[in-house]
Amino acid sequence: MNLLLAEDDQKLGRLLVHMLRKEFHQVDWVTDGQSAYDYAVSQMYDVLILDWMMPEMTGREVCASLRKAGCSSPILMLTARDSVDDSVLGLDSGADDYVVKPCEFEALFARIRALSRRTAKWNEDTVAIGPLLLNKTAHSLQVNGEPLPLTFKEYQLMELLMTNAGRVLTREQLIQRIWGLDADVTDNNLDALIKLTRKKLRTLESEQLIKSVRNVGYQFG
Repeated sequence: MNLLLAEDDQKLGRLLVHMLRKEFHQVDWVTDGQSAYDYAVSQMYDVLILDWMMPEMTGREVCASLRKAGCSSPILMLTARDSVDDSVLGLDSGADDYVVKPCEFEALFARIRALSRRTAKWNEDTVAIGPLLLNKTAHSLQVNGEPLPLTFKEYQLMELLMTNAGRVLTREQLIQRIWGLDADVTDNNLDALIKLTRKKLRTLESEQLIKSVRNVGYQFG
């Protein structure tokens, strides 16, 4: 799944990102409400995880603004507020579920999976584009019916590009999602990953589908 996590607690945010990626999820992590809103309206996410108390905009304000803007992605509120009135406020602002911190990771992940199942639009197991068939469950890619062996990072790259086909993904977005927010990674690492992945696609006589967008990033299709 492609998830957006908005959590301003650095320690908790890093831990959640690490745990979610271990579950093979793609995660964008932001630390303030305005960034959460900007990301959510510009990209497609299976589930949005919003902390209640954040700088610039609260999670409740982000939630209400997104619903007003027509965002239909499932939203899970993550908060230390545990009163009935607070849960009612969160749900009334447009949230689909409400989890009180601290919580067990397995319970949180089960809630996320349950939310993703409610919206069939974002719950497709496969993405088919031209000669390519990507299977999110098996973490595999086929070209013209032939399996294409990929490393984990190559698979992450292809899933990001194919699920956002037609969109330009910036270098910063790709590096953050594949290596993590605080990874010591340069543009050279990304360019090398792109080069290796393109080479594997050419091996199976697939057309060139990963396009460079000068001074910005990469686009698929």
